[in-house]
Amino acid sequence: MKDFTGKGWSRHHGRGRDAYHHGNLKEALIEAALGLIAANGPLGFTFAEAARQAGVSPAAPYRHFRDREQLLADVAARGFERFAEALTQAWNGGAPDAIGAFVRVGKAYLEFARTQPGYYAAMFQAGVQLDSLPELRAAGDRAFGILRGAAETLGTRLPPERRPPALMMALHVWAMSHGVASLFVQGAELGRPLPMSPEDLLEAGVLVYLQGLGLATAPSAS
Repeated sequence: MKDFTGKGWSRHHGRGRDAYHHGNLKEALIEAALGLIAANGPLGFTFAEAARQAGVSPAAPYRHFRDREQLLADVAARGFERFAEALTQAWNGGAPDAIGAFVRVGKAYLEFARTQPGYYAAMFQAGVQLDSLPELRAAGDRAFGILRGAAETLGTRLPPERRPPALMMALHVWAMSHGVASLFVQGAELGRPLPMSPEDLLEAGVLVYLQGLGLATAPSAS
């Protein structure tokens, strides 16, 4: 197994004091926090537990983080960076079709919630304020900016007098995606049975929304 500097380390030898020498303490704490958040929720661990999971003393985390909240903020910032990358890839500049790309962005939202539960919980369920870290605010704004830019692109299909505010569209679709993710992806064990996948549910909702704005046509009856 490789550490973050490219040097080999094992579960037993790459932690504790070795982490100081390799410069991996911060990364080890973030990985520990991610695992604890995914298992217990963003409020289900202490600073000392993150240290213990990383194999270091309770005092060691203070070398990099002021407190548990700053550790959570760092995790959330990294999550938003990855989230923004996933949304950017899904949007792909609106190619080959802007409406299809817009739907892909929503599906990428669900995929991130499903495959990155630790990051997702730190981002949206831990109560971390975006302004707690400059890099967190920047990453969060970048992620939302992708959705807003996509909405602006779609809006140009309508004449100016009928064009909805891009911010409103982005917020509506963000809320729809977040709702489906919270009810049927992250909290799947508590959700109602669905006659379709969460992705299909979100796609149907987005298309109905876009049809209401005049940006998409209803499918013809077969």
